[in-house]
Amino acid sequence: MQLEQLLEKLPPNYSIIDLEQIKKAYHLAEKAHAGQTLPSGLPYLSHCVAVAAILAELSVPPDLIISGLLHDVVEDTPITLEEIQKEFNPEVAGLVDGVTKLTHLPKLLRGDQPVSKSLETKEALPHRKIREEDIAEALRKTFLAMSDDIRVVLVKLADRLHSMRTLSHFDQATQKRIAQETLDIFAPLANRLGIWQIKWELEDLAFRYVSPEEYKEIAEKLANRRADRETQIQDIIKRLQEELEAEGIQAKISGRPKHIYSIYKKMARKGMPFEMLMDLRGVRLIVDDLTACYKALGVVHMKWRPIPGEFDDYIAARKDNNYQSLHTAVIFDDGRPLEVQIRTQEMHENAEFGIAAHWRYKEDRTKIKDSYQQKISWLRSVFAWQQDDEDADDLVDSWKSDVFKDRVYVLTPQGDIIDLPAGSTPIDFAYYVHTEIGNRCRGAKINGKLVSLDYQLETGNQVEILTAKRGGPSRDWLNPNLGLVRTSRARSKIKQWFKRQDRESNLAQGKSVLEKEFKRLGLKSVDLEGILPELGVKSTEDLFVAIGCGDIGIGRVVNKIAEIEEEQLEKDQELELDLIEAPTEIMPSDAIRVMGLKGIATTMGKCCNPMPGDEIIGYITRGRGATIHRQDCPNILRVTEKERLVKVSWGLPGKTFTVPIQIKAYDRQGLMSDISNVISDESIGLIDMNMKMNQHLAVIKLVIGVKGITQLSKILTKLESLPNVYEAKRSRPG
Repeated sequence: MQLEQLLEKLPPNYSIIDLEQIKKAYHLAEKAHAGQTLPSGLPYLSHCVAVAAILAELSVPPDLIISGLLHDVVEDTPITLEEIQKEFNPEVAGLVDGVTKLTHLPKLLRGDQPVSKSLETKEALPHRKIREEDIAEALRKTFLAMSDDIRVVLVKLADRLHSMRTLSHFDQATQKRIAQETLDIFAPLANRLGIWQIKWELEDLAFRYVSPEEYKEIAEKLANRRADRETQIQDIIKRLQEELEAEGIQAKISGRPKHIYSIYKKMARKGMPFEMLMDLRGVRLIVDDLTACYKALGVVHMKWRPIPGEFDDYIAARKDNNYQSLHTAVIFDDGRPLEVQIRTQEMHENAEFGIAAHWRYKEDRTKIKDSYQQKISWLRSVFAWQQDDEDADDLVDSWKSDVFKDRVYVLTPQGDIIDLPAGSTPIDFAYYVHTEIGNRCRGAKINGKLVSLDYQLETGNQVEILTAKRGGPSRDWLNPNLGLVRTSRARSKIKQWFKRQDRESNLAQGKSVLEKEFKRLGLKSVDLEGILPELGVKSTEDLFVAIGCGDIGIGRVVNKIAEIEEEQLEKDQELELDLIEAPTEIMPSDAIRVMGLKGIATTMGKCCNPMPGDEIIGYITRGRGATIHRQDCPNILRVTEKERLVKVSWGLPGKTFTVPIQIKAYDRQGLMSDISNVISDESIGLIDMNMKMNQHLAVIKLVIGVKGITQLSKILTKLESLPNVYEAKRSRPG
């Protein structure tokens, strides 16, 4: 019965040989998966058939249908790729192999060990951490599989879609994990390939499990208004049809379905309640040709008042996934907003089926072929340069930022459109245009006005890069705290430039940068040898060189130091001391663990203000528990009763710690305002502030509340980057 249902859904242009091969694949999958069942209790074969049916709806070639039927046999059964190649062809075997690699992608992005011979939708096995180089290598192979044959992504998307449709049969933890993976990885992949039909269904299904309360609230509001909305839409369609026909425009008009996740995202993005969204009523016009699109737009704008800021021409400036359409919103006859989309049938097919639209046309349409090749070329170029990254963290970051982020469309001075990830800066733009322009970038103009290099580009900006005749990038560009570079592509080019510089120069620069950071954070006697294996270098010299050329960020070093010290403290022997417990009215702090003692209250030493990342020690005071000091605190160094000192370690995260910092700057108008804005933007509490002036030199002392060394490093970097500020550091104790 399942085979017959699948055969009915296949495109009519399949040959008899194609059908026989599909039947052969069905029987092989039936035999291989015999005895396996889904969590719903149905035979596992039903999942394979469902995946093939989803692919059939996209009118894909027969090899993809065969791959859909066999996509799990190598992963979950004794069948090998060699057997598949022998029974069918190398192309089918390659597709199945590619889908198997894509199955491991969520695990790789989490840093877990891929587990072979496990069903995609089974409850996750316990996570097993693997080395960064293993993750990087596996990711490179995954990208290579995608760039070799993008069609593997289609099979995997169909696989994930059916898994999401049957997710109700799993426990709540598994539902949320798989749903979050879908929102993070697979829905954005569908979007990049332009397959709107799969994208919106994956998003709505995943949103239902990730945020069930918000999903239910929006779904109920949509359901409550459905009957009224459908009546309104029919009246709107009739009115539009009359106006368009009067102007001689033939159009197919339909109500535009509203997707729950897109409504939720728009509510969050615009900060509006459900009731105020203007496109809850939407219609779509399908017209004959490009001229008719703009003519229909003219009729709509002539008859109803357009809403400012709600018109987008994605025909002239198509989206990065080749989506084309005119979007506008008008005030309709009843005084309420109406969103209108206008496109041709070809644009509609491309929007709904994306890369799969290439196979939906029987005749050879050059535009569709060009569109298909453009998507293939774009994805291959992205995956190709990502394979050059040596660091697993960089690979994961580039995957998430450059492939999945929303896009902005900016213009060169010549009017060419450049497509970049949202949040990109002028430096990202410069490196996209040409590596040498990026290296020599010294400033930027947006729409003719000078802007800072951390300016975040917006769609429609015209960007002009100001360059020097010679020179290279600044190491500050690689500092994530400054936000000067957002794309992995630009970071990779900057690192390559520094790698080409002299080793001795990089060594000296890296050592200087690290020493400056430690001094600024107030860290002393740091054991760099202990973190070398974690950072993947063999010696401190190699570490300095890696920092100097940008391979290792200063923030990563600081984080590793904090992690290693915390792990070491946990391994230390507990101390058994006979001490008087603190009075019950003093609550023990969960921010500090006093080794070997229970119920001991703790207070922070005001003389040195310790915080996570500092080496700390406890001093037992009778009746008041343990006072926590930094190990280099002058008061601790003067203690003579060594038996009252006790080992302590940092406990639960999330606490805020006060830390004094000092800023030195040449006075200028607005200095204090800029400092306050930086602290406010980072959501850091300002506890105290005072400033002393000596001629034009300002010394500003602050007490702020931070969560640890990492956050302190970030705020100090931002403060020191302010105009006229030449030093921002943590105040020394004592």
